[in-house]
Amino acid sequence: MSSLFEPTPPDILPELHQRLLAFYGKPAPRDVWDPLTQLIYSLLSARTKTEVSLQIIRDLRNRFDGWQGDWTRLRDASIAEIEEVIRPVTHYEKKSHQLKETLRQISDRIGVLRLEPLGRYRTEKIRAWIEQLPGVGVKTSAAVVNFTTLRRRALCIDGHHQRIAQRLGLSSPKADARQVEADLMALVPEDWTPEMLDEDHSLFKLHGQTLCTKNELRCGRCPLLDVCPTGKQRATPKRGLYPLD
Repeated sequence: MSSLFEPTPPDILPELHQRLLAFYGKPAPRDVWDPLTQLIYSLLSARTKTEVSLQIIRDLRNRFDGWQGDWTRLRDASIAEIEEVIRPVTHYEKKSHQLKETLRQISDRIGVLRLEPLGRYRTEKIRAWIEQLPGVGVKTSAAVVNFTTLRRRALCIDGHHQRIAQRLGLSSPKADARQVEADLMALVPEDWTPEMLDEDHSLFKLHGQTLCTKNELRCGRCPLLDVCPTGKQRATPKRGLYPLD
């Protein structure tokens, strides 16, 4: 992994983490779910606002008795019933079919509609298995192993996390989420727990929603400006882009 502008210091990720932590404060504790519930949420939340996705998972739990992680009724529901509940999410028609087929495949391949049995395998094998399911990619597999009761070491690279890593020069501008995660994991200290990786993701996501957004960079207020090659380039007075907020 090479930086866009200059060699990446080996301790850069802990420094970025501490700066974001000092700037935003400690993220609210995650409501840690079972891995299957997280998988359902992640499938439905793509390109959908967080508040909408959270409401949908509550609606699904209420409609299909999923509060204890038993999603049998959802698996056995008709596509029309599923669509009725998940209609507010983006691409609900496609996601309803993916969701039903995913639940069917889990039941057939594991013998029970749960993902906890995968916990006896190493993290890479769990993720590879999950990524064979309809609509599941690297972001979702990371969320399933890191955010849940499985609590494995992985970085969930959403659009915010990916964008900031690339602007910081920690990964190539052309890298996909899988490569960005690999580049960042190479910088993660060995003593970082799964919970620390979860917190790191939450901080980067918040930063991407607040200052380092997709269409507007508020570099003048960014706590990472002096270590960000993109921000420093934009802050060059001769380009007429200063100040940046």
